[in-house]
Amino acid sequence: MGSFGDSRTGEPVDKMSSPNPKDSMKSTWRHSSKDEWTIWHWFYEVLGIHPTVLDRDVPIHSKEEPVPHLPEWKEHRWVLLHAVVPLILHETYVLYTGRNLGPVAAFFLYATAFKVIAINQLHMLRGLGHKYGFFDGDKHARDGVPDVGVAKVVHSLMSTSTFRPMMTVYLAYKTSATPAAELRANWAWLIMEVSLYGIILDFWFYWYHRLMHDVDVLWKYHRTHHLTKHPNPLLTLYADTEQEFWDIAGIPLLTYGTMKLMGMPMGFYEWWLCHQYIVFTELAGHSGLRIHATPPSPLSWLLKWFDAELVIEDHDLHHRTGWKKSHNYGKQTRLWDKIFGTCRERIESGKGMVDYNSTVDMPWY
Repeated sequence: MGSFGDSRTGEPVDKMSSPNPKDSMKSTWRHSSKDEWTIWHWFYEVLGIHPTVLDRDVPIHSKEEPVPHLPEWKEHRWVLLHAVVPLILHETYVLYTGRNLGPVAAFFLYATAFKVIAINQLHMLRGLGHKYGFFDGDKHARDGVPDVGVAKVVHSLMSTSTFRPMMTVYLAYKTSATPAAELRANWAWLIMEVSLYGIILDFWFYWYHRLMHDVDVLWKYHRTHHLTKHPNPLLTLYADTEQEFWDIAGIPLLTYGTMKLMGMPMGFYEWWLCHQYIVFTELAGHSGLRIHATPPSPLSWLLKWFDAELVIEDHDLHHRTGWKKSHNYGKQTRLWDKIFGTCRERIESGKGMVDYNSTVDMPWY
């Protein structure tokens, strides 16, 4: 029987078969009566984490218009100002009581901070979206949270912000080490760890991600994530359970183990800061914001020298123009894509398209 290509995904679809309802990316629930909402719908409303505001305009730009630039120091400022808050609260408790937090209390503090910081970043990204617009915005609006995935997205967000801190506490937290003492003792290591964490993580992610595309038996677990062609940050972990495990825990664990084998201490507080840089990039990388921004890293200058730095458009193109055979597999850098020949040319933020004199106004908090 003949087949035709699905207009959204490019995947062959049998003419005589009905599309799988679970594959629908239709998002109409925000326009429906709130009397029909469940607790999962209210989750987005109460926390105010919708990717756009319905009654606010989003600017639309042609692909020939210059893209504004976000200086990297503003990203470092944002990440560090948020990441140090739970460290300060923790150290204040130590100074006031004379004792350190136990593992359970540390988990609750840092898991709560993880969630609050992510929520605030979602608010920040939404504001930038309404100010600067999105890539490919002249052709297509950003995808919303699909009607069939409202609860699924909530579960993914909660799983990430719970299990990563839990894993970090279990493997690295020591009641004998307080934030100030450990960071003061390991400050030189900290700079190296933050510098290398994203690059090493991206090596493992690159091959895991590429194999998920290239190997049929693995692709079936990854294809759900690619149903969105114009993702928003809430869809960062929109995937099947098998992929969620590797995204949330598997790849960070491989990275942690690799760095420990390389002789780095990777204490709890250093790993916390590394996580914050990674989460910032994961959410921003799925935002589609029409700005020229690279993941903040102490080694960005070196990556730029090799033309191996990632920008927001790179992962956006991975979703928009890729399906099973794809490109731009890295999510923290372009280093491994450059080495293994899987880079795709940029469209809106390529050479000569970035206006470095027009800087993005990114809030402090």
